[in-house]
Amino acid sequence: MNRIATVSSVVLALALAACGKENAAAPAGGGAAGASQKPAEVGVVTIKPEPITLTKELPGRTSAFRIAEVRARVNGIVLKRLFTEGTDVKVGQPLFKIDPAPYQATLESAQAQLARAEAGVDAAQSLSERYTKLIESNAISRQEYDDAIAKLKTAKADVAAARAQVKSARINLEFTTVTSPIAGRIGRAEVTEGAFVQQTPATLLATVQQLDRVYVDLVWSSAEALRLRRALESGELQTVAGEAKVTIILEDGRDYGTPGTMQFTDVSVDQTTGSISLRAIVPNPKGELLPGMFVRARLDEGRNPVAILVPQRAVTRDQNGRPVALVVDKDSKVERRQLVTERAVGDAWLVTAGLAAGDRVITEGLQKVRPGAPVTAVPAQNPSKQAAAPASAGSAAVR
Repeated sequence: MNRIATVSSVVLALALAACGKENAAAPAGGGAAGASQKPAEVGVVTIKPEPITLTKELPGRTSAFRIAEVRARVNGIVLKRLFTEGTDVKVGQPLFKIDPAPYQATLESAQAQLARAEAGVDAAQSLSERYTKLIESNAISRQEYDDAIAKLKTAKADVAAARAQVKSARINLEFTTVTSPIAGRIGRAEVTEGAFVQQTPATLLATVQQLDRVYVDLVWSSAEALRLRRALESGELQTVAGEAKVTIILEDGRDYGTPGTMQFTDVSVDQTTGSISLRAIVPNPKGELLPGMFVRARLDEGRNPVAILVPQRAVTRDQNGRPVALVVDKDSKVERRQLVTERAVGDAWLVTAGLAAGDRVITEGLQKVRPGAPVTAVPAQNPSKQAAAPASAGSAAVR
């Protein structure tokens, strides 16, 4: 019996010891459960309206500031080409030489006709002077005097006609040396030495393009232009002082560097595309911009003095594709806001409805909260510092 009692005592002691361990472990488990109920910590950005200048990028193509088609103005054989293809030429620089011999002969003939006409004027002038004296003494009839005066006038008219012929012949002779009408870069020659060129139809000899500045022709949606006008009229946007500046973005994505200015906006809308044509002038001192290049032009639309910008990582989409954001309200609870985003500005969205100054928008820890849940809001980390920090499981989940 004593042996049985001893065994029972040992079993009872072991059972009591096990219960004591469970009771000792219970507070630790309860503390963990209490910790899980603690509000989640989220990073927030407090909305502060700020002034920004809104810009718009439009596609466009470049074209030469001036284009001159050099054409033949007389008939003849091309004797010589006087320029190097693809080089810059000056105003009045000789480009082609057309055989001048026929036009030189025509000029000399016209000069001879002029000399003959001038001699006729001298004879008629002498005759009219003698008849003037004779008519005073009635030595000749009135008819003879009138004929002498008419002959003088005819001789003077012949001189005028002869001078016009000389001038015309001299002009045609000058046209045998074809010169550049503008300063610019000349392309390839359309004719070679020995080619016969004509005045009618005028044979194209070469093309000169002025490239020290170029046009950039742009296309803008008429709906967007109307929206911009209404925003300016309502005061939502303010005009930017000075001329409308245009920044050119090249095909490889580089900023051209030299800004241009807007020249004009077309007064009509293209019925097929619903767009408006714009034209800007851009300096091109180095000749980097060539006609026909595809570029993008960044235009200053206006200035918004109280723009609300929200980091793009804070904006998500609901089931209908509408932009939404989570906001910490005054009770430190999560509130869901539906937004109206107009455009992207850098790494932020420009919000026109759904947020106001002072709202705390959640940018970090979005996956850990839901609308209505209590949270602890802390200022969000600097995006640049966060990107530079070592990646961890938590930060990866936030991104």
